[in-house]
Amino acid sequence: MDSEIWKKPLFKGNPVTVLVLGICSALAVTVQLKGACIMALSVMVVTAFSSLFASLLRNTIPNRIRIIVQLVIVALFVILVDQILKAYVYSVSKMLSVYVGLIITNCIIMGRIEAYALGNKPLDSFVDGLFNGMGYGLVLVTLAFFRELLGSGTLFGWQIIPESWYAAGYLNNGLMIMPPMALILIGCIIWIQRSIQKDLQDK
Repeated sequence: MDSEIWKKPLFKGNPVTVLVLGICSALAVTVQLKGACIMALSVMVVTAFSSLFASLLRNTIPNRIRIIVQLVIVALFVILVDQILKAYVYSVSKMLSVYVGLIITNCIIMGRIEAYALGNKPLDSFVDGLFNGMGYGLVLVTLAFFRELLGSGTLFGWQIIPESWYAAGYLNNGLMIMPPMALILIGCIIWIQRSIQKDLQDK
């Protein structure tokens, strides 16, 4: 197995910061770290298993209906993930609202099926889907870490900023929990990553 399958999605081919895919959901579910982690795991599972099943069926899917078949495969795993979340972590499922169901519209998943799974072996496709989902998840968790910490003073709901800081005049940055700040932060992450990549290429 080519090591690029799992290395590339995490940095130099990250689906969010390099390919600029899945931006909408990345902005919508990163107010709290807990929700971002659950969404990241959900996308990893859906992307990995959708790619696996698409690869297993790749030689039997007529080309003219392949998009429909892909949507059915993705929808199956999205529904399974949604029902599992509702059964075991209902509070998080309620917090994520419609965004779990909207995983089916995440272009990262369909993109990996089209670009990789339909032309490669099942195991390779599974790993490709898993690590592309992980690359997406890394961005979500990074955004949520800063937004929750600086916007609410908490992480996973636990108070991190000491009360003494608030007594001394510290205030949470309310802008951090607003949608525009998520866009600004993701822009900063893209800028930092591309600067690092440029430096590495120059060397």
